[in-house]
Amino acid sequence: MAADWLGSLVSINCGETLGMYQGEVSAVDQASQTISLRQPFHNGIKCPVPEVTFSAMDIKELKILEIPGSSAGGQPDSSSSGHSGRSARAAGVPSSAPMAVPRKGSSSSRGQSQATPKKNGMKNGGPLKNKDDECFGDGMEDSLDTDFDFEGNLALFDKAAVFSQIETSERRNGARSRGTPNERTPSRYRHDENILEAEPIVYRQITVPQHGGKEYCTDSGLVVPSIPYELHKRLLSVAERHGLSLERRLEMAGVCASQMTLTLLGGPNRLTPKNVHQRPTVALLCGPHVQGAQGISCGRHLANHEVHVILFLPNFVKMLESITNELTLFGKTDGKQVSSVKDLPDTPVDLVINCLDCHENAFLRDQQWYRAAVDWANQNRAPVLSIDPPMSAQEQAVDAKWSLSLGLPLPLAEGAGRLYLCDIGIPRQVFHEVGINYHSPFGCKFVIPLHST
Repeated sequence: MAADWLGSLVSINCGETLGMYQGEVSAVDQASQTISLRQPFHNGIKCPVPEVTFSAMDIKELKILEIPGSSAGGQPDSSSSGHSGRSARAAGVPSSAPMAVPRKGSSSSRGQSQATPKKNGMKNGGPLKNKDDECFGDGMEDSLDTDFDFEGNLALFDKAAVFSQIETSERRNGARSRGTPNERTPSRYRHDENILEAEPIVYRQITVPQHGGKEYCTDSGLVVPSIPYELHKRLLSVAERHGLSLERRLEMAGVCASQMTLTLLGGPNRLTPKNVHQRPTVALLCGPHVQGAQGISCGRHLANHEVHVILFLPNFVKMLESITNELTLFGKTDGKQVSSVKDLPDTPVDLVINCLDCHENAFLRDQQWYRAAVDWANQNRAPVLSIDPPMSAQEQAVDAKWSLSLGLPLPLAEGAGRLYLCDIGIPRQVFHEVGINYHSPFGCKFVIPLHST
């Protein structure tokens, strides 16, 4: 019966979260599968409450430390169920919880003492101990009176003899000696240095049939040669013949340019939901050519990322189909389109993106709208990013702080500023078809900085 376990001293393991509890069984409810302990201890510390109750689901293990009125063998009398394991489970312990009941002839262990009958306040021929000592005492207090002699014990350890023995054993077994403290340590390695020998890095992995006259290198030292515009034009033509259409290139150029722009604007430090009241403003200057279409694609992605975009594009009687398509998509965003320089901001913006110039049709530089846009960009104190600028300094009317080239760089003039290169998705075999031995310098990125050599 459940009442047979009242007054028993038990230890309950509730797992790592709840810990260990010890105390005297004060109540057992078979219906709700709970057990209560009086004057409980939690992990060796007395609980501030006089009684705690446990559900069978929380109990991992239950150990019976002492059963009142039990026989010498540690079993309950015949009025119980006849087997302590079954009685404990009936008292509210889940069937999966292991039972540890001391049996006749077993030796006492720490945290578990053998149950013996009590006679006249005596136990095992001696005075009856306090219940706390019975549950938690392990006889260690008497042995702690003498301090441990650390210095004397350390003097017994002969380090030289031990290291000599280890070295002799390793040589005998053919093992490599780890060395003694007196031996000099071999070459050390930094935490970011690879200790495994690797093949030497080939820094010139791109070779071109026609050199553009300038060479650049990446942050890791890979050489990226420039190419003349004619080879660049032929590379794009072959790529389009293999399926890399103009629309695909425009999208890739727009994504890469917008990603670079977002970084220049401050990245996650500037573009956060908490900073929507200070949205960055970008003025986008575009002409009626492919470079202008690339700029409009960039503006669409910027507007999608909560950047305030002002697109300048003059009204033309006839425009390229690619520009018309990009304008249609840009019109679906919150970006603003203007056709007159007078409608551009009269205060500095965060960034100016220059897409006024192209590699051909230099006569555009003589038109009034072009000269007015160039004057506005040079007078505005915002930094300038040029996308796919032409080679010669005469064709770069706007001084840029950064320039972004596509695929492989052209030999740009000093006015182009710091050069970046973006991957527009040209396959390696397309490079080989035009005579360029190509290995991608981009690594894990789509936009990388280039340095003049």
